[in-house]
Amino acid sequence: MAFDVFLQHLTNGISLGSLYALIAIGYTMVYGILRLINFAHGDIFMMATYFSFYSIVVFGVPWYAAFLAVIVATGALGIILESSAYRPLRDAPRISIMISAIGASFLLQNLAVVIFGGRPKAFPAPELFTKVIMLGEVSIQRLTFIIPVVALMFLFLLLYLVENTKSGMAMRAVSKDYETARLMGIDVNRTISLTFSIGSMLAAVGGIMWGMKYPQMQPVMGLMPGLKCFVAAVVGGIGNIKGAVVGGFVLGLGEIMLIAFLPDLTGYRDAFAFVLLIVVLLLRPTGIMGEKIAEKV
Repeated sequence: MAFDVFLQHLTNGISLGSLYALIAIGYTMVYGILRLINFAHGDIFMMATYFSFYSIVVFGVPWYAAFLAVIVATGALGIILESSAYRPLRDAPRISIMISAIGASFLLQNLAVVIFGGRPKAFPAPELFTKVIMLGEVSIQRLTFIIPVVALMFLFLLLYLVENTKSGMAMRAVSKDYETARLMGIDVNRTISLTFSIGSMLAAVGGIMWGMKYPQMQPVMGLMPGLKCFVAAVVGGIGNIKGAVVGGFVLGLGEIMLIAFLPDLTGYRDAFAFVLLIVVLLLRPTGIMGEKIAEKV
C-alpha cells in the first residue's frame, strides 16, 4: 500500500515537473539571447488556455485542430509582444526593458479580464486525455503519462533546432554578442522574434496541458506558474535549455513530495519554490547546469 501511495505521488510529481519544464524553456531561451527575464511569459501561457477554450466551446473547432491553431496563434502573440514591448528598448538600460516586461504582464492580465471576463471558466479537456487508468490501487489520468512524453519530445526537437540548423546557429551567435552577429550578416530582429515565438509556442503547449490537468481558468492563472517556472529556469541554470528541464523536474517532484510526506506544510507549497530558489542562489548561483557568463555592457 505504501508503494502504491509513493507511485501515485511520483507520477504526479513527474507530470507537474514536465509542465514546469515546458514553460521554463521559454524563459531560458529568451534570457539566453537577450539576458532578459520575460515576466509576461506566464500570461502568454494564460492566454493560450483562453484561446483553446473559445476555439473549442464557442467556435466548435475540433480539439486537435484547435490546439494546433492555438499553438500557432500564441507563437504570433509572442512575436507581437517582442516587437512592441521589447524591440524598441533593445538599446535602452536594462531596467527599462525589465519595467516594460512587467508592464506587458499586467497588460495581458487586464486585457484578459476585459475580453474574457473575470469569472473562472472550466477548460474543455477531451475525454481521451482525462480518462483514468488503474494500476493496482493507483489511479492515474492518461494525461499524466502524456505530459512527460510531450515535454521530452519538444526538448529533443528544440535541441535539434538549436544545434543542427542555421536558425539555431543564428540563435547561438546572437546569444554571444548580437552586435557582432549583426556585423556577420545575421538578421538579429528575425532571430530574436523566432526565439520569442518558439518560447511562446512551448508556453502554449504547457498551457493546454495545464488546462487539462487543472481545468479552472482565470485571468491571473499564469502568475504563480510563471514565477515558479522562472524559479525552475534559475535552479536548472538559466540560459541552459537542458537545465530548465532539470529545474522543472526538481521543482515539480520536490513540491509534490513535500505535501505528500509533510502534509502539515501543504499551505506552504508555493513557498517551497522560493525557498529552493534562495538555497540554490546561495550555494550555486549559476544553477545546477549553468555556467558563468560575463555580463554584457
